[in-house]
Amino acid sequence: MNNSLLDDVKALLDKDFGDDRILKQIYRACENNEVISNYERTYVQKLAEKHLGKRPEILRTPTIEQKPIIPDVAIPQTQSIQKMQTFQPEPSRKSYLKSKNSKTMLGITGLALLIIIAVAASFSFDVPPKVETPTTTVPVTLSVQSDLSSYNKKDLISISGVSNTSGTVNLSIENSNNELVWAEQVSLKSNGAYSTLAIAGGQGWENSGTYTIKVDNGKETKSITFAFKA
Repeated sequence: MNNSLLDDVKALLDKDFGDDRILKQIYRACENNEVISNYERTYVQKLAEKHLGKRPEILRTPTIEQKPIIPDVAIPQTQSIQKMQTFQPEPSRKSYLKSKNSKTMLGITGLALLIIIAVAASFSFDVPPKVETPTTTVPVTLSVQSDLSSYNKKDLISISGVSNTSGTVNLSIENSNNELVWAEQVSLKSNGAYSTLAIAGGQGWENSGTYTIKVDNGKETKSITFAFKA
């Protein structure tokens, strides 16, 4: 496809048909195997049909079924730590006094044991379980950007971005009166990236002002603006 386009551009440049600046830009892009937008292809095709006697080509855009992407959900793990402190009773002092009544000795010893057990139980406690809060990162689902923030008439606008869908995205440019002045459907690469070129000129580009670039992947729409000087 690029070889046929390159031959048409050479023929148009040799016969001095069309805009020299745009044709040379497309010629360099063909030689360097760079991305050539549908707008530029259509521009060359119309000139070739008019001046070189080329027949118009019918392009069919295949429809690609988009499969929904289910995000991974991280399940937080809960760790429980339970600690218990136990205070050991100090050994009771030996009594150097001899008691004549053995039953009294047994009663005092039993009472002391009960007191020690009660004190140890009062110092025992449970540590509440520690729950870790999971950290989640929000991935970029759709983005669009341009190489410059302002353009003059007939400048090339480089548009690029990423989308978490598959298939294609729809790009468009609107002028300061919200009128559509350019549109193109761009295929996504395997990593979700896309890029294309547009020419700042033609119908709808007569007035200076703030222009808007929009991208739509079928699920959401993002936009950016740039300044245009006619």
